[in-house]
Amino acid sequence: MNTRTEVMQHDPVAPGLYSVQGVNPFEDATPTRNAKLPSDARIILEMLDRINSGQIHITLPDGQVHHCGIGNEGPVVDMIVHDWSVFGEMIARGDIGAAEAFIEGLWGTDSITRLLTLVACNRNALSKAIHGRRWQLLSSWVLHRLRANTKRGSKRNIMAHYDLGNSFYKLWLDETMTYSSALFCDHEHPDQADWEALPNAQLAKNNRMLDALDVKPGDTILEIGCGWGGFAEQATQRGAHVTGLTLSPAQQDFAQTRAERGGWQNQTEFLLTDYRDMQGQFDHIVSVEMFEAVGERWWPTYFRTLKQRLKPGGRALIQVITIDDTLFRQYRRGTDFIQRHVFPGGMLPSPSVFCEQAGRAGLKVTDDLAFGLHYARTLGLWHEAFCERLLEVKSQGFDDRFIRLWRFYLAYCEAGFRAGSIDVHQFTLQA
Repeated sequence: MNTRTEVMQHDPVAPGLYSVQGVNPFEDATPTRNAKLPSDARIILEMLDRINSGQIHITLPDGQVHHCGIGNEGPVVDMIVHDWSVFGEMIARGDIGAAEAFIEGLWGTDSITRLLTLVACNRNALSKAIHGRRWQLLSSWVLHRLRANTKRGSKRNIMAHYDLGNSFYKLWLDETMTYSSALFCDHEHPDQADWEALPNAQLAKNNRMLDALDVKPGDTILEIGCGWGGFAEQATQRGAHVTGLTLSPAQQDFAQTRAERGGWQNQTEFLLTDYRDMQGQFDHIVSVEMFEAVGERWWPTYFRTLKQRLKPGGRALIQVITIDDTLFRQYRRGTDFIQRHVFPGGMLPSPSVFCEQAGRAGLKVTDDLAFGLHYARTLGLWHEAFCERLLEVKSQGFDDRFIRLWRFYLAYCEAGFRAGSIDVHQFTLQA
């Protein structure tokens, strides 16, 4: 059995788990492989038959059930397709087409996380379905480029995600209000962590960064992308002064209120400022999962800014999601579901590209911690919490379509970490 998937949990029960109505259509289905199929469906099913780790049992719109996959080991996942057009969307537009069809309720599954992980672990066999036809993906590629992270575009793109409302994120983030990977104490078995372990794991992640930087009382820290102020709060407990940058008014307001209530407002300032407009120098710079939103065009600017804002001999710690080096070339030529629907204008670096870009700016990578399976578990816990609070999500005005989008997003990311196609690193840089 694939060790990356064997410990995965089933998705939490939620309305719309199998279909728009939320009922289980698999119970009375009869398997068959003989009926005539539309050409798009036949292409996808033949492709899925190449799966060599796990199986997918697919119920088609006419009630047929196809058992896809030649592997006897790995997860078995049920999927139901309500409309034949789903197969054409998968062929034409890859993960974007599959995601949008799921968002519209045109297909469902007993576990969106296990299904997407199975697909990710069988990437080579399913590459055509994952990436789609290049010419039909052109419109998504163009739209992604039009949402580039200029100073104006960056603010618009960030607000599109983070200004959904502090109350929305409070529903399913833990009490630390941290929207980045945790670092669990059991490094070998992060999947054994439960919800109660998540706050301490978020604090441990921040403490690990402060230790790596060797932060001392009186040190100044520039935090590029300060979130809701969790890291700043811990840094002030060590006597540091933190200047936090954000482009989200909602996050700025929350962080300022948090500092005032905690009594550490004199050690922090939270600015609604683009990192490119910041002046001055600092002992340290921290940036947690903000680099992904910079955009490839501005990577040299980002690293030059780090170099300019650090005092001589200063250190930066950048926590960043990366894509596998072997996948980077193809990834950078296209547009995926995350870029299209969740983080417009963003792009992941590969580990080697990140280090190369840092080196060009005169920054040396002195330490590198990778902990992708910790992020997989973090996402799984967020997904569980999100599904437990669906009534409250809806009470805030979010509809079923948004809920399916958000569930696909959380599962899509978890699948990537479990399959190893993406990872998360803490890179320590020396000026």
